[in-house]
Amino acid sequence: MDISSVGSISSATSQAQVGDAVSIAVLKKAIDLQAQGALQLIESLPQPATNSPPNLGQGVNTFA
Repeated sequence: MDISSVGSISSATSQAQVGDAVSIAVLKKAIDLQAQGALQLIESLPQPATNSPPNLGQGVNTFA
């Protein structure tokens, strides 16, 4: 094995690790931005108006 190739392999491995770390950081930022956008969309939905009496849906009829 050539000794000079060990340095280049080490350098290539280090560069790959840095590239992976940058890619993961960018992915995390993109996911955070998507989560913020989704939350804003959910919050912008209008609340449904209920015109039914407050006791409606509170009991279950179990008579057969």
